[in-house]
Amino acid sequence: MSQELVVNLNFWSNPPWSDGKGKYRLGLKPIEIEKWFEAEIDEELKQHKEKLFENSYESVVRATKDSMEAQKLLTQHIASNNEYRDPIASMSLSVPDDLCIIESDGQQRLLAASVCSPSYWNLKEKIGEPLRVIHKPVKTLNEKIGNPIERFISNAPVGTPFKRENWFIHGDSQRMHLESEGFPKGDISEWVIRSERETLCRYDEKYSLFAINVRFQKLSFVNNFCEAKESLKESLLKLDKDEIVYFGGQTKLDLILSYLESSE
Repeated sequence: MSQELVVNLNFWSNPPWSDGKGKYRLGLKPIEIEKWFEAEIDEELKQHKEKLFENSYESVVRATKDSMEAQKLLTQHIASNNEYRDPIASMSLSVPDDLCIIESDGQQRLLAASVCSPSYWNLKEKIGEPLRVIHKPVKTLNEKIGNPIERFISNAPVGTPFKRENWFIHGDSQRMHLESEGFPKGDISEWVIRSERETLCRYDEKYSLFAINVRFQKLSFVNNFCEAKESLKESLLKLDKDEIVYFGGQTKLDLILSYLESSE
């Protein structure tokens, strides 16, 4: 699913890398329960999810055998019409976000998920795994996000959502990226910033919901916003070796930095 992109002034006034923040960090801030989900799901995105459910259900919806209690408890917060065998699939048609249910204590396993817009990860490989294993591909990710997020989930208050912003740079606005695309195709002026509004809410003593709402902006739009461009360069320069590999490699990073310098 690709889409025609237009400038989003709200995004560029406060991009996820504002003030040159390091890309991989926890950065969770509490928000009001009414702002847990930012907007209603639009028809185009709903059709994207429904098409995947129809043609590739096992690729985008997964649940452990002991997850039904967690899923049913979540239906108290997100509408579900029980159209699918897994309540989390039905719930994901009520919101624009992808949904991942995690144990709040113990191993903090990924119990159930509906993920129709993955960025460099495959749900089939993650379901049932503890957070520590899910973050394992990037060595420094457990240090910067993994260990803190485990402690955060264990101690989070019930009923308070927390929000953070994540971002990537892809060669297109396709929603499904199951694994790293490596070096993006096409001219860099057509490359796309993929922003993820991520929320974490402990909706029950035993269970937490991690939700991801994906938005897209062209990388070239940055040329209209001087502050955003400078802070993007600063953030990219802070990536360590492991993060650079996960980001897409040194060649990709160097080309983006060169583009940002040359377009000034």
